[in-house]
Amino acid sequence: MRRDDSLTQHVDWWLFTVVIIMLGMGIANVYSAAYNPDHPSIFDFSQKYGKQIIWVGVSLFLGLIVFLIDADIYRKFAIPIYLFTFSLLVLVLFMPAVHGARAWLGFGSLGIQPAEFAKIGTAIALSTYISQVNIKQQNIPTVFLALGIVVVPMIMILLQPDAGTFVVFTSFFFVLYREGITFDPIVLRIVNTLPGVKFKETWVGSHFIPILFFTVFLSLITLLMSGNEYEFTFMRGVLISGFWGIIIVLVIIAILAYLLLRFISSKREKGRVLAIVLIGFSLSAIIATTVNFSFKNLAEHQKDRIELFLGLKQDPDGEDYNRNRAMAAVGSGGMFGKGYQQASVASVEANHVPESETDFIFCPLAEEWGFMGSIAIVFLFMFMLIRIVVIAERQRSTFNRVYAYCVAMIVFYHFAVNIGMNIGFAPVIGIPLPFFSYGGSSLMSFSMMLFILLKLDSQRRDVLH
Repeated sequence: MRRDDSLTQHVDWWLFTVVIIMLGMGIANVYSAAYNPDHPSIFDFSQKYGKQIIWVGVSLFLGLIVFLIDADIYRKFAIPIYLFTFSLLVLVLFMPAVHGARAWLGFGSLGIQPAEFAKIGTAIALSTYISQVNIKQQNIPTVFLALGIVVVPMIMILLQPDAGTFVVFTSFFFVLYREGITFDPIVLRIVNTLPGVKFKETWVGSHFIPILFFTVFLSLITLLMSGNEYEFTFMRGVLISGFWGIIIVLVIIAILAYLLLRFISSKREKGRVLAIVLIGFSLSAIIATTVNFSFKNLAEHQKDRIELFLGLKQDPDGEDYNRNRAMAAVGSGGMFGKGYQQASVASVEANHVPESETDFIFCPLAEEWGFMGSIAIVFLFMFMLIRIVVIAERQRSTFNRVYAYCVAMIVFYHFAVNIGMNIGFAPVIGIPLPFFSYGGSSLMSFSMMLFILLKLDSQRRDVLH
């Protein structure tokens, strides 16, 4: 087996360059968002922008370390790495709560967030497991073990609780779907327990993701409409309102969805498309009914957050203050922005946007550089994601390919949800924007994650499994 003499001979310099650009832009953005006129130097380490420089240096150092490690180490020690990160998730539950959550391990004046590094451990473990199983011979233990690798740390993260990271972990389910690990064995076992039913195969599990998406979409539509009174005029003097009005709208959506999916599907799949729509429609009705029933038993602040996100109530100066101010800051930037360090709504002095250097880092960026600058950041992330997918598809090793897709989905979730939070398209659940938000744990984990990918890709010619 031949090894390349040069460590950097097959490095993907496009991805490396994007990472370095984002790190530099992140420092500049944090400097602007957290600027203190009494401490104007960007190298003042008592300020957040000075600390961010330290974190960037540490992240690059850790990135170099993981890049120098031979790629085979990650495959051979996948389970120890996974167990180590999982043990940190257990240990953090015994730490004092900070802002109502036990998510940080403190070391003196510093602290790390184990959930950020658990993403790396889970990605490596899942990649190792999928590379060792026969996808064509799936059974219930195979599927359950794959799910367990993801779900077990999710449970620990939910206990902290850390809703943002919990949501990010659902990205691994798409990787399972991409690699052909479906829910067929589980669905088949459940279906065959019914009296008089005996199937040898089922396609419901293999179409789990499309069914899930359609179900969630219809459920959200139902919940959005259930909080309002609607009237539909079909002819003069004939009004249909309330429950039946919602049903009519859902039926129309289901028909349009079926026609669209039928148009873009092959002849062989047309019957399955109809089944997906019917299953999604039925499940959405059950979910919406259950949520409406359970909604009555929630605490008042939980009801408020759900109703605010769904748009069923308005409270711009109360529970919805953060999201409202974030959207105001983004909108105030206009087309070309106000200029670097010229933000008014998202500035430190105005203090209208809480945590503008962390979860809402996109706000000062959008206000300073406007729509055009925001689009440039979106394109930069899209280029990174496309590059990671290109890297994934050229791998000869299943382990490398699965890991690359894990990285792509994690980055996509953070990018999409964080910007969605800032523009009102997603609930505020505390997800940082990769390489831009202030914080050491996020920077270190993303840097290590991508440098491991660069290392695996640089040695892709040396592995066949």
